[in-house]
Amino acid sequence: MGTPRVLAIVLAGGEGKRLMPLTAQRAKPAVPFGGIYRLIDFALSNVINSRYLQVIVLTQYKSHSLDRHVSKTWRMSPLLGNYVAAVPAQQRVGKHWYLGSADAIYQGLNIINDERPDYVVVVGADHVYRMDFSQMMQAHIDSGAELTVAGIRQPIGMADQFGVIETAADDPTKIAAFREKPSDPVGLADSPNEVLASMGNYIFDADALVDAVTADADDPASRHDMGGDIVPAFVARGTAGVYDFIRNDVPGSTPRDKDYWRDVGTIDAFFDANQDLIAIEPVFNLYNDAWPLHTGYIGLPPAKFVHAGPGRLGHAADSIVSPGTVVSGATVSGSILSSGIRLHSWAQVTDSVLFDGVQVQRYAQIHRAIIDKFVVVPERCRIGLDHDHDRARGFTVTESGLTVVPKGITITE
Repeated sequence: MGTPRVLAIVLAGGEGKRLMPLTAQRAKPAVPFGGIYRLIDFALSNVINSRYLQVIVLTQYKSHSLDRHVSKTWRMSPLLGNYVAAVPAQQRVGKHWYLGSADAIYQGLNIINDERPDYVVVVGADHVYRMDFSQMMQAHIDSGAELTVAGIRQPIGMADQFGVIETAADDPTKIAAFREKPSDPVGLADSPNEVLASMGNYIFDADALVDAVTADADDPASRHDMGGDIVPAFVARGTAGVYDFIRNDVPGSTPRDKDYWRDVGTIDAFFDANQDLIAIEPVFNLYNDAWPLHTGYIGLPPAKFVHAGPGRLGHAADSIVSPGTVVSGATVSGSILSSGIRLHSWAQVTDSVLFDGVQVQRYAQIHRAIIDKFVVVPERCRIGLDHDHDRARGFTVTESGLTVVPKGITITE
């Protein structure tokens, strides 16, 4: 058998309600992350670095910025038939949009039929991680399974937050049960205090996937969900395997960031994942040249730090500062600054995430906050230091004390 034909499908239609207000005007996979990236860049980088170069991105919810990012950034050479193509919901099988992740694939079966792949890699678009899918593919082919689910080890106490994979007693690569957020989880045989949580990444034999989503579409009781309906169907037939993420050896990974995977489904999880980037030895290393994270070149000048004097030092420590940003006599620490930001004299930004184009005027103070694109923070404004005042201005404040300012507003005191 020659090199197998592989089609990759990225499920990018997520609404991301728990990330509001960051998802008020964009799909969850389009949320900015780490200064210059969008969340979808991590899934696409992993697929492309794995040398799977025919990629479909299925979009739906508020997809304009996501579609624009994919079309401007992810351009492949058509000479060899390579592409990354955003495909919106099209009502191809009835007068309804996607009813779930399985229905999204069902409504896109014309793509699978046109490409005629041997295998289909299906991944989510809103997790932060590195993964070599070619290693998972080889394990899938060797196992003879029709479906392989990627699983990551998590503490057993967190089992009620995930879809949990229970393996067969005689074969740790075969799925015996797939349970959604169980309250009575069973630990792994080789690590009783851990469970295997589904990463939302799958490899299918193409014919088996087509048959499964077609049968699912005809089931009125189905929720049409990959994890909730499709995976259990394969488990029931005994044809589902699991790939333990601990086996994945990504080039250039370090002991500190090997096996890193984060579901950034909440504001607090999103903030924490950004903070993982800025340690001296980061929990997740953006600077791994052997497995690069791709995104669009934005054509901006380098970051600049200006003004030096008592109390007026353009300075950033333990932070990421993106191109086009000017720190003019301001102080930054423990923060992620995206592109095109202007911080003016005597402003202070600590333990925060600022998106593109934010303007912070003189003497303003920002602490433990996420500021969405193009917000103007006026002189002497304070954000994140008085939560009652933040709420009174219409900002979101999480239970942990993070303040989130929505996109494009000019703040008034």
